[in-house]
Formats: sequence, structure tokens, C-alpha cells
Amino acid sequence: MTDDASVPISVGFISLGCAKNLVDSQTMAGNLVTANITLAAAPEDADVVIVNTCSFVEDAREESMEMILSACQLKQDGACRAVLVAGCLPQRYREQIQEALPDVDAFIGVDELDRVPEIVRELEAGKRHILEVSEQAERLFEPVVPVVFSGGANAYLKIAEGCNHQCAFCAIPGIRGRHRSRSLDQVVGEAESLLGQGFRELDIISQDIMSYGRDRQDDTSLPALLRRLGTLGGDFWVRLLYGYPSLVSDELLEVMAETPQVCHYLDVPIQHSHPDVLKGMRRGSTVPHVKKMVDRVRSVMPDATLRTTCLVGFPGETEEHFEHLLEFCQSVRFDHLGAFVYSPEENTPAYEMDAVPPLEVAEARYARLMEQQKTIVDENNKALLGETIDVLLETVEDDACNTWRGRSLRQAPEVDGTTFVEDVPDELGLGDFVSATYTATYDYDMRAVYTQEQ
Repeated sequence: MTDDASVPISVGFISLGCAKNLVDSQTMAGNLVTANITLAAAPEDADVVIVNTCSFVEDAREESMEMILSACQLKQDGACRAVLVAGCLPQRYREQIQEALPDVDAFIGVDELDRVPEIVRELEAGKRHILEVSEQAERLFEPVVPVVFSGGANAYLKIAEGCNHQCAFCAIPGIRGRHRSRSLDQVVGEAESLLGQGFRELDIISQDIMSYGRDRQDDTSLPALLRRLGTLGGDFWVRLLYGYPSLVSDELLEVMAETPQVCHYLDVPIQHSHPDVLKGMRRGSTVPHVKKMVDRVRSVMPDATLRTTCLVGFPGETEEHFEHLLEFCQSVRFDHLGAFVYSPEENTPAYEMDAVPPLEVAEARYARLMEQQKTIVDENNKALLGETIDVLLETVEDDACNTWRGRSLRQAPEVDGTTFVEDVPDELGLGDFVSATYTATYDYDMRAVYTQEQ
């Protein structure tokens, strides 16, 4: 082997976890492209496989370990030469990771994304047992060249890194560091680039988008960003994902309502409704805000779509606490709701807490909450039948019937279901907005028929 930078090398990605991790994978890919390193179409076609990991909860760690072992098997089978593990898992377990995964050739943390080309060249030259993980995450990365892995008409726009909230159950601040915001000019510049490439939905993400700009000594804020994006003109959507509920300001709602490109959609994880549980979660500041926030959103934007996330089985949660959550979600009728069962996480305050509900109890509560939510979704979707809406087309579902898979303003990528549009004219396709009328519901999906625009 040689360290000659002219030697062709191909790199394949396995990107796990949330959309924020996907952006990190894109950042690494952009640095590789700049260094004239080829991106492989699939891991099995690559010389070096990068597994970008998640370690938020136990299920995520198990998936990460499974994918790492699969990548190592590719190496043992001769399909690739080296495996590099990146992201949250090595960042969180910096001291133990090499011993736990001896077949992995290199590890990098969340602050070393721009070093990937250098490390890939070292791997190609025969170097092994590489560990490049900073003790504390503190950097921000800008895309060097545009690389997007979303695979549709949307692109994720990460506006900040890290988190200053100290939720008792969450390990993210210890992994990702303190909140730090990109500048308005940088974010708007990336947005312009993505729109110029043909993407028609920009999904705004970070650990907490509502904190955007609060760490900067200038006029940077989420409302200011939306105003700037609104001046770009053109036919596109902006969607807001992952926001802390108590930080939803009146100014933000007003800007959302008055900016045509901004979807009337908010993703605000409440985690729970009972004050005792929220205080135990160290989210007590959200207690007086959550119900008011929902009412405020709907008073400014009556057509708003609300998504939330709930955590069941937190230490100390009783049946009475859970019934409170059920009743709250029933009264609010979130349009979309996700939930997860509490997972004890090392180095978090909740890890040492007592009175953890048995796993079978927590899983039963999860099932009851999701069953109730399915009924709400069914009722909400049936009420939409006959309504005409805009749909962003993403992939062909059935050529014979000219049926396309797409999403409405009400549906975020990957998590909120799909709208299938029939009878789409041949001249329309990926990235086009079409007018369609809802005709049927199916689980969390909707069916619609193309409507001739007047």
C-alpha cells in the first residue's frame, strides 16, 4: 500500500440515527469529494466503509453495534479494506471503544469530521488502531461542497450544534457539547445552494432550533432566519423540526404565519405532561408553557400541524402520571406523535434515580399511548377527505397508474407518513408541487388524485 494521494480510493457510508447525523455524514462526504476520494454507491462497493453512529438510547447503540459488525464482516470477506467508525458512539465511549471493537481500524468523534480524508489515506497506507476523538465537542462545520444523502426533494439544513438543556434522561449535551449557532449568512448561503440544486423543501434541524442565535452576540435568531429565507423567493417549503416547547415565541409564530414559504408545522417534543414527571426530567420550566404553547400556535395558525414526542416509563412515573399524559394528548390531539420507552443512560442524572417502572409496564404504556394516537390520526385523516392540498412529489410509486409518492405540508420526511397521488401528468415529477384532492386514508398515509389547477 501507499500513501500517494493520487491512488484512487472509494468510501461507502452507513449513516445511522437522526437527520442531524445524516448531515454529519454529508459533511464528511463533502470533505472526501474535495480531496478527490470517490464516494461508493454502496458499502460493499467501497475500499473503506464509514459507519456514522448514534448512541442516544440503548436501541440506537444496539443498531450501531450491529452495523459496525456487519461492516467488519465485509472486511473479513474481502469486500472492503478498512472500517472507520464515526460520530456519537466513539465520542461517548472514547476510553472503551477500541477494546470493545478490536476489528475496527479507526475511530473519530464528532469534532473530527474534516479529518476524514486524511484518515482514509492513512488507512489505505496500512495504518491501523487510529483513535481521533476530542475530549469535548466544541466545533461547528460548514459544508465544503454540496453533498445530500436525503434521496428525495428535501434537504436538511443544520443551523446549530450541541445543547444547553440539561434534561435528566438525555446524554446529548455530554456527547455534542454546548449549543453553538452558525451565522445567518452561512445558513442562508447553504439554503441558496440547496435551492439552486433543485431541492424544494428545507428542513431546519439542530438539537433545539428554538435556541438558534441565543449564544451569539448579534441579531441571529430563528425568526430572523425565516425572514431571510423568505426573501429568497421561489416556490419552496421551509419546515421547522426539533424545538424546545417553552421557547416558542410570539415573534416566531407571527413570522411563520406571514412568510409564505414556511410550513405551518412545528415539531415540539413535550416528553410528558405531568408536572411531577417534568420536574424529575429537569424540564420543569416547560410545565406552564406546553398547553399555552399549543393554544397560541393554533390561535395564530389555525391550520398548523403539530408533532410531538413523549417519553414513558421515566423514574417515578406512576399510573396516575401516565393517565395524565394520556388525557393531555387526547385533549390536545397532536397531529403526529412519537414515543419511546425510558432507557437508563450512563452519566445522566436519571441514571441513579429510583422507582423506575418495570420494562413491561413501560412498554404497555407505550402501546396504550400509540393506540390512542392512532385513533386520533385516523379521525383527523378522515376529516381531510375531499380537501385539496399541495403535495411535493418525491418518488414514482406505480408507473402504470401515474401514481407518485409525495408529502403534503402536514407531513415531515420519514416520520409522518406519505401522500400517494394518482393520475399525475407525465410532464411532472421529482421536486414538483402538485394540487391534489384527498380520496382515502390508509394507516398513517393518505391517497389523493391529481387536481387540474385552474
